Amino acid sequence: MLDDQFHDDIPAPDGDAPATADATALDAYSRIVSGVVDASASAVVAIGVSGRSDDAGRALPGGGGSGFLFTPDGLILTNSHVVHRARRIEVTTTAGQAFAADLIGEDPHTDLALLRVSAPKALPVLPLGSARGIRVGQLAIAIGNPLGFACTVTAGVVSALGRSLRATGGRLIEDVIQTDAALNPGNSGGPLLDAQGRVIGVNTAIIAGAQGICFATSIDTANQVVAELMRHGRVRRASLGLGAQNLRLPRRYVRWFQLASDAAIRVMEVASGSAAARAGVEVGDIVVAFDGAEVQGIDALHRALGADAIARPATIRVLRRDRQLDLRITPDEFAG
Repeated sequence: MLDDQFHDDIPAPDGDAPATADATALDAYSRIVSGVVDASASAVVAIGVSGRSDDAGRALPGGGGSGFLFTPDGLILTNSHVVHRARRIEVTTTAGQAFAADLIGEDPHTDLALLRVSAPKALPVLPLGSARGIRVGQLAIAIGNPLGFACTVTAGVVSALGRSLRATGGRLIEDVIQTDAALNPGNSGGPLLDAQGRVIGVNTAIIAGAQGICFATSIDTANQVVAELMRHGRVRRASLGLGAQNLRLPRRYVRWFQLASDAAIRVMEVASGSAAARAGVEVGDIVVAFDGAEVQGIDALHRALGADAIARPATIRVLRRDRQLDLRITPDEFAG
């Protein structure tokens, strides 16, 4: 009797409450992802390429990836590595329409390419967002064609912002978004979307052997590249015509020349007739500044050599044996 009274006084646990809360949260998450996919999938395309060859002219196997339409007249963003060196590019929509695509331009240094297809009527498009407002932890949705499985959806979060990746040309891709939305070969070039279905990045890379570490080129970078590709068919950059390697200076150099840092670059090669050759830069020179800014590595010099530096006189500061020299230099346009 005492036991019965004791148990009667304890309120029965509401076992359904946590399950209901979890189900409600899961339903809300699922509705967001499903809504984005319903609104966006028709603008994501599969890209197939053929007729590729290497530098020696040897035939390479065909390949493919993903892309997305962002204008109703058929402009498509994808990765440069998806379409590089391809003679024939075919785009297939989720509705089964197939189009031959023309390459307007590509930029291997940001791994972006711009295609155009011609269609008899307006095509569905994805709205472009901005990477400036995104936050770590927010929802990220990837749509693509991994391993040939058409219109595959994965979801996760923005894991980190402001990452850098080394492009095939050696330059850094800045402002890269890291996400744990699963990406596989074939996802390259597809969109990374926010919860409103806006493109915040172009999926570009994974780390082989890792799980949940994937990267997308920021849509802000993509917007700048698209403008250049539309205007020039390429992204214009300045060039000094020298080859260099990163260098750590001995402390006595730093003290003697009153430098702010021990990081610099050593000139290993000077191309004949280049801007560096005309300025009098020599092999063995140590570059410590360009156009008034410190050069603490090759990446810092690359960042200074944007389109606005082409044909604009500047000063390059070098250390040559026991002397510090300021040489006038006028960068050329990068031809690569």
